[in-house]
Amino acid sequence: MAMDVWNHYGPALAGGVLIGSAASLLFWCNGRIAGVSGIAAGLLGSIGEDRRWRVLFVLGLIAGTGAYVALSGDLPIPRADFSPAMLIVAGLLVGYGTALGGGCTSGHGVCGLARGSRRSLLATLVFIAVAMLVTYLTRHLFGGSP
Repeated sequence: MAMDVWNHYGPALAGGVLIGSAASLLFWCNGRIAGVSGIAAGLLGSIGEDRRWRVLFVLGLIAGTGAYVALSGDLPIPRADFSPAMLIVAGLLVGYGTALGGGCTSGHGVCGLARGSRRSLLATLVFIAVAMLVTYLTRHLFGGSP
């Protein structure tokens, strides 16, 4: 029973602890908020020390994914029922929403809420509401699989 609970919730719990720890360390060591969209966007125009920590952060995201796959042996199966055009449109909409909201789910949902930001609370509620609406539309009106 306990092993079933760990197998079901353990990876999410471990991931949450790692995300929270990384966000805290980045803030404590660099005074920076761990908003992934801002960090990635900042790679384009940054130089020197500013660029170095951004590159290391993004490489840590990639290495973390590799470590998870290596340790768990579990590689998520990509969904084959979305067309490449739909994925491109979805990616552009996410990018637009991130710019419109002044940050992404990691910046607002993890760091902003932890700092008690009302703006981040509103942004996170909007993210969740839009995600629920898009999921409903995709599954029930556009014929995506459940």
